[in-house]
Amino acid sequence: MITMEKLDKIFRAYDIRGIYPTEINEDIAYKIGRGVARFLGAKKIVIGRDNRLSSDGLFQSICEGIRDEGIDVLDIGVTITPIFYLVAAKYEYDGGIMISASHNPKEYNGFKIVGRKSMPIGEETGLMKIKKIVEKLKPISAKHKIKRGKIETKDVLPHYLKNILRFIDIESIKPLRVVVDTANGAAGPVIRALDKRLPISIIHIFADLDGSFPNHQPNPLYPGATLALQEKVIKQKADFGVAFDGDGDRIIFIDEKGERINPNYIAALIVNRFFRGRGQRISFDTPSSWILREEIRKSGNIPICTKVGHVYLKEKIVRQQAIFGAESSGHYYLLEDYSVESPFFVFFKILELISKEGKPLSELIKPFKKYYIDGALFKAENAEKKLEKLAKIYKNAPRVSLYDGLSVDYRNWHFVLRISHTEPVMRLMVEAKTQKLLEEKMKQIKSLIEEKK
Repeated sequence: MITMEKLDKIFRAYDIRGIYPTEINEDIAYKIGRGVARFLGAKKIVIGRDNRLSSDGLFQSICEGIRDEGIDVLDIGVTITPIFYLVAAKYEYDGGIMISASHNPKEYNGFKIVGRKSMPIGEETGLMKIKKIVEKLKPISAKHKIKRGKIETKDVLPHYLKNILRFIDIESIKPLRVVVDTANGAAGPVIRALDKRLPISIIHIFADLDGSFPNHQPNPLYPGATLALQEKVIKQKADFGVAFDGDGDRIIFIDEKGERINPNYIAALIVNRFFRGRGQRISFDTPSSWILREEIRKSGNIPICTKVGHVYLKEKIVRQQAIFGAESSGHYYLLEDYSVESPFFVFFKILELISKEGKPLSELIKPFKKYYIDGALFKAENAEKKLEKLAKIYKNAPRVSLYDGLSVDYRNWHFVLRISHTEPVMRLMVEAKTQKLLEEKMKQIKSLIEEKK
């Protein structure tokens, strides 16, 4: 039985997501398939899925729902989200559904929905309309005369490889050693295919597909998830390491010393080397570092701030024709790559820089480590009240914004506190001009958030 309360819980800001099978299951998937088919009014819908244990069952059910509405399905199999986005955009399908909970733990699953040109459908662009359709759906009667849609299966990995390999100067790449951790997730087959095509040595760990994610959580943003990768980089004397999340749209870098690199520094490096003097817009999200904003301006481009989330970043990139976009969580977007998430563009450019400049990754990043950054997670209990409390406390700051959570800026430090749309947590980012000030402000804000009052 689908209740309003259950739908309210799984329909989020930019996707549908919940715990399987209590919040998301085959029954809900079937009805969401019908709802999306009606909303899109499509002829054919692309369906991809990650390798979570529940993905195959949800795929079968969502396809049944779509086909019962007379709509055809293109099944692109187990894949990464960037491939799904590319197929929907490049081949001009009417829309699509990616079955994935991205970086969430194994018990989660969900649906990312796109329309034409792979434009994400979020709460402001149709997700709530789909929810209303699902709420009002009635069982299909025997008198239902719509001809069922057909299903076609296609291997799209060769198309994706051809697309991304146009972004690398292979002749310039030296025989580097790179450790890659795909977390037993869907990026594994992509890395295996690239290993045959790139003139580098890839040491691939946790490569086998296993939707139980037995080795670590499929979220490389969490420090604990990259410990094995960091150790492997040092042991193998690798030039660097990269970690992907469960659906392959998030990429985190490890330098040759085994140190994690903040995604803001990678973004700043890419802007500095590959987008200098363009005079174009470049997007970033609210928790991004000062250094990225500064580098966008210094490189002769125009900084564009967006809310956190692919729905908001892609909308800005398309509407304002931003040539590049970066989220502080390790997501990167490229206008030239159909405006979709492009982790391999960034991966390839790091390979090029190390090869051409002859410097280790730690040295390439060093000029951008100008400020001190830290973060923390908190349970989302009474989250709105906590945001309101901190907004009152810091109301006299030089700059206060409620654009995406709470952003407070002072001359020598700033912070962003927001409620996650993908997990039941609040995320805090603090940045300061000195380590001492960072530690002082982190302690101060943590105590305010954790206060029982």
